[in-house]
Amino acid sequence: MARQEMARILQNECIALDTYSLWLDCPALAREAQPGQFVHVLCGEKTLRRPISICHADALLGRITLVYAVHGEGTAWLSRCLRGQQLDVLGPLGNGFPVLEKPARLLVVGGGIGVPPLLDCSLRCGAKSVDAVLGFRTQAQCILEAEFERKCASVTICTEDGSYGVPGRVTAPMEALLQQGGYSAVYACGPVPMLNAVVQTVAKYGVPCQISLEERMGCGVGACLVCAAKIRRTGTEDYLRVCKEGPVFNAEEVVFE
Repeated sequence: MARQEMARILQNECIALDTYSLWLDCPALAREAQPGQFVHVLCGEKTLRRPISICHADALLGRITLVYAVHGEGTAWLSRCLRGQQLDVLGPLGNGFPVLEKPARLLVVGGGIGVPPLLDCSLRCGAKSVDAVLGFRTQAQCILEAEFERKCASVTICTEDGSYGVPGRVTAPMEALLQQGGYSAVYACGPVPMLNAVVQTVAKYGVPCQISLEERMGCGVGACLVCAAKIRRTGTEDYLRVCKEGPVFNAEEVVFE
């Protein structure tokens, strides 16, 4: 159930190029959040809230972690906020990733700012039962490597410019892992071209795949229809709201154009 909270900032620090980690004290929201959901944050005097994926929700400590990139005036304002300030936060919103029944083996594939919402999937799936392939444009934008390494059986970092890890995109190392077999599911989040490539690759191996779509949002609660995506269900195509019916969809349902 989504709720509006005034959340106190516990930490807001730069962790990579134009990328910040924000810890918020919001116990009720932390108890309800599921992997893959997001929150809508009011940034200063901006009319529209900014959607930010939940990276980690700690129900015991009553806090959530958001990892966001500075892309405009709203997130630039957010990056200047200090410890102790209050933020107007609406959430948790959307439908997240299914929590797999144990034992299960999961492959998570993330690109750029699509990496953070996959961390809680790794934390909840079980110790060392997750392999992660994480892609970035360059080493300066690499985030959360240590956090994934603490919880995953393996972590492969890819950079498009070859400055760190495996040169190139995530698809080649991802396919190498799929060829080994044994996965219960693949969860992916990132730019649309990456997701399209991931879905096509996974389809060859018959592994269930869930993807989280990144779309521009207005209201965040399904009223404005700005974030509609084409989805195919029961043989018919329709536009569904990423903020409400998503952001996570079965891969075979998503129509890439």
